[in-house]
Amino acid sequence: MAVPALDTARAAPHTRPAPAPRPARRPGRAAVALAPAGLALALGLWGIRRENSMWRDESTTYQVAHRGVADIFHLLGEADVAHGLYYLLMHGVFALWDGGLLALRLPSVLAMAAAAAGVALLGHRLAGPRTGLAAGAVFALAPAVQRYAQEGRSYALVCAAVVWSTHLLLSAVANPRGRAWAGYAAVASVTCLLHEFAVLAVLAHGVTLLLARVPAPIRWAWARAASAVALVLAPLVIVSQQQAALVGWIGRPGQTELLGFLALTAVGLGCAVLPLRTSAAISLRTLALPLLILPAATLLAVSFIHPIYVDRYVLYSYAGFALLTGAGLEAALRAAPHPRAGAAALAAVAVAALLPYSIELRTPQSRLDDPMAAARAVRELTRPGDGVLFMPARRREPIMSSPGEFRGLKELALAQHAVPSGTLHGIELSAPRIRARMMTAERIAVVTDPPGRRPDDTPQERTKREVLAQHFRRCAEREVQGMVVLLYARPGAC
Repeated sequence: MAVPALDTARAAPHTRPAPAPRPARRPGRAAVALAPAGLALALGLWGIRRENSMWRDESTTYQVAHRGVADIFHLLGEADVAHGLYYLLMHGVFALWDGGLLALRLPSVLAMAAAAAGVALLGHRLAGPRTGLAAGAVFALAPAVQRYAQEGRSYALVCAAVVWSTHLLLSAVANPRGRAWAGYAAVASVTCLLHEFAVLAVLAHGVTLLLARVPAPIRWAWARAASAVALVLAPLVIVSQQQAALVGWIGRPGQTELLGFLALTAVGLGCAVLPLRTSAAISLRTLALPLLILPAATLLAVSFIHPIYVDRYVLYSYAGFALLTGAGLEAALRAAPHPRAGAAALAAVAVAALLPYSIELRTPQSRLDDPMAAARAVRELTRPGDGVLFMPARRREPIMSSPGEFRGLKELALAQHAVPSGTLHGIELSAPRIRARMMTAERIAVVTDPPGRRPDDTPQERTKREVLAQHFRRCAEREVQGMVVLLYARPGAC
């Protein structure tokens, strides 16, 4: 009986089983965060100067942030209080480094990179590293995210703050201590002070807790934190309501706005019905769906009574969209026979589909107008001593963001500059005084809206049009993005 045992022992080296395949190495938290952040940073820095263009909202940020702190507070009592904290932050940026367009847009680029990292970590936290990577990449590549990553406005900062306040919410739910809820309330308050409609993200967080059926003490803790946010936000809401005329340009939601919202919602819901992984008490679905749907749906519904919906006001909804889409992609690739090949194919398709739009986003034509181009056109058409008019008066962005291009020209309608008057565009003279000053000019450069826009029907604007028509002749015209620069002169003086 010993012989078979000996034979078996000798045969063992030749029949040793093959080693088990090593499990695929999963990316760690650092890689999950850094890859989407790096992608968002690269996309944000690509073409950041946008061919040296700046549209009117960025022009407002630029000139307000260059005012003194006391002058900014003077302005906020009259206009744009909703962006007050952002203007003060940008004032600090320009005080440290007055880097022109780069300084204007770099905070938004960095904020969107932080938001992409936060979205990726949310995906990792809720459903695993692959979902996190996919969600972060979807967020960074989203056309709207690319657009506002390169704008000198508050929306990228709000987006990042909402994402990281969501992390604080999950931490407070997992470890419900007073300090955790205080941190959540503090960050959510700052977020809402950056833009008051971020309060809808706080409301979405409450819906998430209801859907997740967390214990009642946690829901009450969130309610106390939300109440603290509301108290902090209340003074801003009261003052901004007194300045509601500044958003009177917003119309009722049209087909474009509704279809855009419905398309994002349909994709999100389609991904939500897939068998998504979850590794947390609060599932990815219950967190992402309210964040995607509730803020935009609320503003749209209100806007049919009181128009207030603009998609950038709820840009942070893309965090919910990215989480759902990333989880859906991960589920689809998990079921595919060759996941890596499938991921490469999806990346190639995404790049091919988004590249034309991404290139267009980095041109002046991608924005409503270009006051800097208008300022350059004024300089090319005028000579020292010429007069200049803005029709309507709120088209003064070119001279406020590029004053050097207007050196030597005489403003014919301005009574008081914007800074001492505590206004965005300054205060104009009465109609009779504008007429008198126009009659002293030999040549007048006019910065106005493109054809087809309804002219303002104020005494000052009517006077400008009448004097030009009766006493001047059009000599030259330069059309730039969203504006027209016209040169008028006395008969025979062209």
